[in-house]
Amino acid sequence: MNWRSAVGALLLVVAVLTGWSLLRNRDKGPVSVGQDGGVDYILHDFQIVSLDDKGQESTTLRAPRLERQRDDQTVDIATPVFEMPDKDGNHWTLRAKTGWLSAKGDEMKLRGDVAGDSPAAPGVVPTTFRTDHLDVFPKEDRAKTDARVVLTRPGMEQSGVGFEVDSKNNTYHFLSQAKGRYTPRR
Repeated sequence: MNWRSAVGALLLVVAVLTGWSLLRNRDKGPVSVGQDGGVDYILHDFQIVSLDDKGQESTTLRAPRLERQRDDQTVDIATPVFEMPDKDGNHWTLRAKTGWLSAKGDEMKLRGDVAGDSPAAPGVVPTTFRTDHLDVFPKEDRAKTDARVVLTRPGMEQSGVGFEVDSKNNTYHFLSQAKGRYTPRR
């Protein structure tokens, strides 16, 4: 999973939608804005499929609401669901209550009941992780949190406080209070 391509493609789609919206509404005059004075645009009940350099799906984002902030060009997302295909086309899923994306797309913050789940497919070991918040750095292929994380697989549960993932090398480690429980399979 290449977060850099996913975020870049998401920003490209957002830029295209913004340009299209501006061209479509250019002759309508100024718009009176109420409570959302700092919001450039809002997307409702949307799905964005980001493609990699080869034209293959790199990430799909679904959410009920996305807002781009006018002042700092950041993006707020309500209950985002990210689906990232693995090499076999099965999708890993990453969910949270809220998401935030920096203007340059180099940082994403997922907050509230963050859940990551492996694909439910034959030959894939069911793996989940749960935490309260997760910071993702797509251009660096890494993610981290200072919160408690629980990672489970059949026959194994690991937990700890603080967690770092290197998606480029497929490695992770707990920063403190690491515990593991292994249950042999029968």
